[in-house]
Amino acid sequence: MDQPFPLRRYGSLEQDLAMKIRPGQPYPLGATPDAEGVNFALFSENATKVELCLFDSPDARSESARIPLLERTNQVWHAHLPGLKPGTIYGYRVHGPYDPAAGHRFNPNKVVLDPYAKVLARGVIWDDSLFGYTIGSEQQDLSFDQRDSAAFAPLARVVDSTFDWGDDRPPRTPWSRTVIYELHVKGYTKLHPHLPEAVRGTYLGLADDRILDELKQLGITAVELLPVHHHVDDQFLVQRGLVNYWGYNTLAFFAPDFRYSTDPGSAAPVAEFKTMVRALHSAGIEVILDVVYNHTAEGNQLGPTLCLRGIDNAAYYHLAPDPRYYMDFTGCGNTPRMSHPRTLQLIMDSLRYWVTEMHVDGFRFDLAATLARELYEVDRLGAFFDIIAQDPILSQVKLIAEPWDVGPGGYQVGNFPVGWAEWNGIYRDQVRSFWKGDGNTVSELATRLSGSPDLYAEDGRHPSASINFITCHDGFTLHDLVSYNEKHNEANGEDNRDGANDNLSWNCGVEGPTDDPEILALRDRQMRNLLATLLLSQGVPMLLAGDERAHSQQGNNNGYCQDNELTWLSWNLTPEQTRLRDFVRSLIRLRAEEPVFRRHRFFRGRPLRGSDVKDIYWLRSDGQEMSDEDWNAGHRCIGVGLVGTELPEIDEHGDPIQGRSFLILLNAHHEPVEFQLGGRHLFDRYRRIFDTARPDAPDDVIPADSSYPLRERSAVLLQAELNSQA
Repeated sequence: MDQPFPLRRYGSLEQDLAMKIRPGQPYPLGATPDAEGVNFALFSENATKVELCLFDSPDARSESARIPLLERTNQVWHAHLPGLKPGTIYGYRVHGPYDPAAGHRFNPNKVVLDPYAKVLARGVIWDDSLFGYTIGSEQQDLSFDQRDSAAFAPLARVVDSTFDWGDDRPPRTPWSRTVIYELHVKGYTKLHPHLPEAVRGTYLGLADDRILDELKQLGITAVELLPVHHHVDDQFLVQRGLVNYWGYNTLAFFAPDFRYSTDPGSAAPVAEFKTMVRALHSAGIEVILDVVYNHTAEGNQLGPTLCLRGIDNAAYYHLAPDPRYYMDFTGCGNTPRMSHPRTLQLIMDSLRYWVTEMHVDGFRFDLAATLARELYEVDRLGAFFDIIAQDPILSQVKLIAEPWDVGPGGYQVGNFPVGWAEWNGIYRDQVRSFWKGDGNTVSELATRLSGSPDLYAEDGRHPSASINFITCHDGFTLHDLVSYNEKHNEANGEDNRDGANDNLSWNCGVEGPTDDPEILALRDRQMRNLLATLLLSQGVPMLLAGDERAHSQQGNNNGYCQDNELTWLSWNLTPEQTRLRDFVRSLIRLRAEEPVFRRHRFFRGRPLRGSDVKDIYWLRSDGQEMSDEDWNAGHRCIGVGLVGTELPEIDEHGDPIQGRSFLILLNAHHEPVEFQLGGRHLFDRYRRIFDTARPDAPDDVIPADSSYPLRERSAVLLQAELNSQA
């Protein structure tokens, strides 16, 4: 472990360091070690003085030295301190006006974190001294608090970024072959019985060969990690004995959270994160980070002074017309000022750092519509997206938007620029609604199954722009989606007021746990129906970790504060869970083998290359094609014929892509349907691949001129052979 600078060798530290201090450089921002010392650079447009504070240890209650940064270039305060080494612990005190009415909240009594900190030596220790105003005073945030926060403030550690990457290469999996697995670093491995206890719930846990084998056998090509930027556990949660488990409360945009390290009190989190990425890459698995640039942990005007607020509140935050307050498009208290070039630089530097230094393969942007709000309205061509599109590094990685925020006009599904994929919330809702049996959803379902061309085709994007999902971290797990009508979030301590009320869920007859074999069988069938729909749809599928093994959170649809066995995944699977996992494995393998399920381009729905064969057929239960009237006739059963032998696509070598043809039968009705197979005389025969109502049924061969007994609430996949005349 890197040793901190030996402060004790100085009699008068400030005086000795002042004699050694050099002007240094204004770039790069942050703390950059070299052979002779460390360069410190901090942007603040409105500050009048900046002091670097050096600490002996993470437990220190005050700094051992306070060194003014006397050089200022382009609003960056900087200095080079010879003799300092990686491992040095530091923070800043920033002087300037405390005038909330004008948007300024400088308070040098508060030690603030370097926004470019690469790892934290200490996280937030909640105390009233962390607030720039006096809590409980008549003026509230207009008051000025003089208490020193040094004993409780988050501190940074200077990091040596040297790491042996070996022959690490990004997998660069094409979008059409991507299967995303959303997981929590801690929750995925914390209960694994065969991992060394020290690595359970850590970056190194995900790097273990047993975990890599599990992911590979499942067929995952990319893990999407819930936030790993160092975050703050909200004070109100800590007071309840809870934590911010999901991590959507970012404090440091460059620092991997040390809570997922085997040695959180050192620089180890950086090396261990890199080790994890290198191991996943070796298994052919990409790493996508869920990143939160839409707000910070400092909250609104009543929040603490931890970092940006105390460095330059008016520059970094999007303030309201009354600058005492913040524009809040996320429900979390504040919004970064994307119209300020230094705020844009902070975010862009962070993104490039994670790609170039940490080797990640892409990002999922939480509440991404917020990043387009330069003034007020969502601006599709905002500066952030223009810069990303032109950046030679970031434009080449996977970019995924959560295409909404909570502000006016914030629902922007389908409106992000070319080059971006989007979490398709419309897909989620329509598939849930169909299998729940709500209303006339066949026409909407058909659009979602075919890659949502209504959302992505007109602007030149492809089906891969749609990230299809049924569940994610936020909401019911798949098991709970078919087991609960209502949320059950009492454990969160908010009287069940938190979490979404409208989940499009159905408990199949009984709320929660049951021993009724018929209900259990129906729930199992519904999970298979939803999973089959997801993995046979055009677009990019995303699975929530644990859904393949029917993980339950006991009806809690907002597990953000539950860092316990409610959210941690169990590895002791029942026979039923094992069968469900094997079913998911087979679906992903089928998807990988058959190009008709992962087309590069949207279906045309018309004859191909002068023949009378279409690339897709939508069928009624009598085997005839759906008419315009049928789409609005209230059907709850549909057949989808996918022709894979005449795909209008070529592979990377320029050769035509050939595949097999399939017939998908979906019945969301509460009654069985006799589905006629041969109405169009397109296929000679079919082989059953699966039937969710008969999971143990053999792979029978079925003549095309016969019917298929389609059970109520079931999905069937049949592999077809074309007529020689077709």
